[in-house]
Amino acid sequence: MTDQQTEGARAAGTLSSTRPLQQLLQHIRAFDRRRPWVWDLVVTLFWVGAALTDYASSGWRMIAQNLNVPDWQLLVLSLGFSVPLYWRRRHPMAVLLATAPFALANGWTGAILQAHFAQLIAVFNLAVLRPLKQLAPAALIVLVPLVPGALRYPLAAWDGSFGPATWGFALTALLGIAVRSRKEHLASLVEHAHRLEIERDQQAQLAAAAERTRIAREMHDIIGHNLSVITGLADGGSYAAARNPERAGQALTAIATTSRNALTELRRLLDVLGEEAPSPAAELTPAPALDDLDSLIEGVRSAGLPVLRKVEGEPIPLPAGLELTVYRVVQEALTNTLKHGGPSATSELLVSYATDAVTVTITDTGRGARTDDPRTDDHGTGRGIAGMRERTALYRGTLETGPRPAGGWRVHLRIPIPEGPTA
Repeated sequence: MTDQQTEGARAAGTLSSTRPLQQLLQHIRAFDRRRPWVWDLVVTLFWVGAALTDYASSGWRMIAQNLNVPDWQLLVLSLGFSVPLYWRRRHPMAVLLATAPFALANGWTGAILQAHFAQLIAVFNLAVLRPLKQLAPAALIVLVPLVPGALRYPLAAWDGSFGPATWGFALTALLGIAVRSRKEHLASLVEHAHRLEIERDQQAQLAAAAERTRIAREMHDIIGHNLSVITGLADGGSYAAARNPERAGQALTAIATTSRNALTELRRLLDVLGEEAPSPAAELTPAPALDDLDSLIEGVRSAGLPVLRKVEGEPIPLPAGLELTVYRVVQEALTNTLKHGGPSATSELLVSYATDAVTVTITDTGRGARTDDPRTDDHGTGRGIAGMRERTALYRGTLETGPRPAGGWRVHLRIPIPEGPTA
């Protein structure tokens, strides 16, 4: 086993061993998000109990500068430092301001209760949840109330008040900044992974759409060729039926052979789409048309892109192939907006009917084209744009694509409506 494989196996074993702990932490965080007051109350009761224990056991006398502080003052100071912690996550600066008078009284009376370190919990939440520039006024709020006590009891000012408070504030602030940085880093990793998943799904959809477009073009060639052959054979067979029945039979045989060859080619192309055979429902589904634009737009909207549709003129019946071309161009344009437009992009679809042509304009308000954006090449080096141009050229239409001066992207399609029996 190579070193890389050994490290991979070791990492997998570590991940499997810590997975129960990670799941437990996820459940705790989820519960805290649903009921934050529970955790706030638990932490507050813990520190209230610790402060009252220090007061009741007279542990405060070990570092106190004045052993004659009345019990009621000690009780008020203990509760004043611990009770406001209930609001430490929602209003950390307000908690510091609320405990500042008690810190002033704590130093001035010489009690030096250990409960004043509860202020550091609010400092930690301030460093994690609020802008870091608020740490400067927070330092003043924590340290300035110690000045009167240090002046009154100068011999123990550094060891009993300023020293622990200063180092405690600095270390707590650094710990909060470290936790904050880790949270922001994890959040960025989660967001990046989410974007990669979205891009992966979009790439898969684009690849599938490109493959279907290629197969559709091949089907067009195969069906068109074989239908032309069948039409010629049928015309010749009907002409020969009255004069030479044997030739008519040969024509029917050739028609059957050509039809079988066409079906074989179609099955081969359909097999390219996947290993599983298409379902009967999929085989009977007709090609998309302009009436299917509503469902297409709803699907794009559900993917997160707001689309506004407008129609000008009176809709008229169009050839099925022409409607399929318009549908695919709209689909590709909206897909490109989803991929390149950014999270705040919106799109507008305008379909105009005239007596001689149908015009479609798709615009978006995305973040604009970049140098690596395949849509920036007006010659259609991007596969999506190349496919749109090929479909448009099939019906002697024109396609214009490019960035808008005001930002975003524009796709303009104009296809003339064929006239006569060929329509």
